[in-house]
Amino acid sequence: MKEADKVFAGSVPALYDRYLGPLIFAPYALDMTERVAATGASRILETAAGTGIVSRAMARRLPQSSILATDLNQPMLDHAVGLTGAGSVTYGQADAQSLPFEDASFDVVVCQFGVMFFPDKPAAFAEARRVLKPGGRYFFSVWDRIEENEFADLAVRESTRLYPANPPQFLRRTPHGHYDKTVIERLLREAGFTGIEIETLAKTSRAASARDVAVGYCQGTPMRGEIEAQGPGALEKATAAVEAVLAARFGKGAIEGRIQAIMVSAER
Repeated sequence: MKEADKVFAGSVPALYDRYLGPLIFAPYALDMTERVAATGASRILETAAGTGIVSRAMARRLPQSSILATDLNQPMLDHAVGLTGAGSVTYGQADAQSLPFEDASFDVVVCQFGVMFFPDKPAAFAEARRVLKPGGRYFFSVWDRIEENEFADLAVRESTRLYPANPPQFLRRTPHGHYDKTVIERLLREAGFTGIEIETLAKTSRAASARDVAVGYCQGTPMRGEIEAQGPGALEKATAAVEAVLAARFGKGAIEGRIQAIMVSAER
């Protein structure tokens, strides 16, 4: 992972939440929330909370639970605070690889699509286990290989066609770069977790238009920086090109495509 892959700044957080939130994150946020609800947890820590998509879902489903949502990226948290009215959610900046909390502080630790961004995954897993109470559970999700996620795959393929000398590879490299179940299970066991459950879960991604999908991926993720580095006008050129291939493949009105993730649960 490149250092730039962790940069969500400027207009990226708002575009990320507006377009990618309902497109790919919300369906899994609802699933994640039900998994957490089944534990009866009263004190929940979320790491890599981003713009608060899971935080808000948990607050609606678990109004009596205390939710501490953290992220290393302050602009993402700032956006989340502006969208969340639930008093049960508290936002704060924290590094998942070095959490500023006491041992055995939480019933559940949640991380939706954030593990891929951790440079030191063993440290992040060890920290999640440390802050969990005995018997507590760690829930996280990662994206499956990019070929199983149709919109993202097409966005990368078209961007590569446009800029073959220096192709934008953020989506393939980082969000879709940590899907090996064998590696995930090994790292969790090495961190001391037991009761590990790993499930592949396919869902349908829906958008009002191909344009919404193109803006989400090209302008609402760190792929934006890779595209802008291609020169003046590159961002709109790439967005329009991705929109065109999506419309050709899925239609010019509302569109649907396959998304696939890996859901993980482990016990302290």
